[in-house]
Amino acid sequence: MEIDSRHVDETLATTRAVRRRLDLERPVDNQLLLDCIDLAEQAPTGGNLGSRRWIIVRDQAVKDQIGKLYQEQMSQFLTPATVERLRGTGHPQERVLSSSLHLVEHLAEVPAIVIPTIIGRHDGSGRPGLFDSVIQAAWSFCLALRARGLGTTWVTAALQDEARTKEILGIPEDMTEIVLLPVAWTKGTDFRRAPRHPAREITYFDRFGTTFEHGPGDQLRFEDGPGVLVEIDIDARPAVLWPLISDIEIATRFSTESQGADWVGDERGLGARFTGHNAHDAVGTWDLPCTVDTYDEPTSFGWRTADPDRPGARWRFDLEPAGTRQRLRFSYTMGPGSSGTSAAIEARPEKETRILRRRLDDVQVNMQRTVEGIKALAES
Repeated sequence: MEIDSRHVDETLATTRAVRRRLDLERPVDNQLLLDCIDLAEQAPTGGNLGSRRWIIVRDQAVKDQIGKLYQEQMSQFLTPATVERLRGTGHPQERVLSSSLHLVEHLAEVPAIVIPTIIGRHDGSGRPGLFDSVIQAAWSFCLALRARGLGTTWVTAALQDEARTKEILGIPEDMTEIVLLPVAWTKGTDFRRAPRHPAREITYFDRFGTTFEHGPGDQLRFEDGPGVLVEIDIDARPAVLWPLISDIEIATRFSTESQGADWVGDERGLGARFTGHNAHDAVGTWDLPCTVDTYDEPTSFGWRTADPDRPGARWRFDLEPAGTRQRLRFSYTMGPGSSGTSAAIEARPEKETRILRRRLDDVQVNMQRTVEGIKALAES
């Protein structure tokens, strides 16, 4: 059978967490749920052992108990007052918290609650193990629902009080409940893709942190635009972090290579120019003209070295929400223009891979020191 990948891709890309758009009035047939569980059971499992067990909850008295338990757990950090304070502020969690509160208030009204469990107890070591034989099946269940016009959302807070959960549902002590999935038909099926980082921004090749703008081939090549990305979560507001990431001398405080920087003229912002001063034991000292190519206060600041049209390298700081914190992403991409690295490759092309690897390793160490230093400054 030929599979239409477009339909599969659309299902994968638009299976969203559905809360407000769950239809609380339309019945859901048990056989439909069983069909979805049959599909979910095709997911891989460790040792090919059939250890998953599913609970479908329809009894209103049981749903009421689960709903009350969910409200008690969520009331510790999510209340109507919390949602009201964020209303209209544009806070990144405004919509999520509002829809989460809606589910808290209406969980007991969904037509069905499905809870996948597994035989066994996790050893708490943090090693792969028990959960890795059930999470993929639970997600397959969510996809099967989406393909049929139903929706759900991943709920774990309702299961935090393990003893009461087991008591309400009669789950044996040697079983582990994994997630609670409220199931209903969705009001409409037009769900959009969520904003996510492109694969190239979150995928590394061969070593953690190594990126490529193109390709790559079987080995490191300058023409593929190799680079480095480091990240760190910081407990500070963007307004506190912006003066740090837009400071052209910030790396000087932490990097062994950066020796300082001077603005050229009085202009600040997009298109502004500065000169970076650098040093390396194997190269000596050198100065680099730089041009600001990203200036989006208070979240993004970046620059290009040498020729702005064909830069020798591109550097960039980006901030994004990470729960109650900010995630700082610091990226570096070689080329496509000439640089000290490309000159070294031209002189010894047979050592291109070694030259690039050494350069990337050096840069990554200093970038990591820089983001850790920024974190220390911002949180102090």
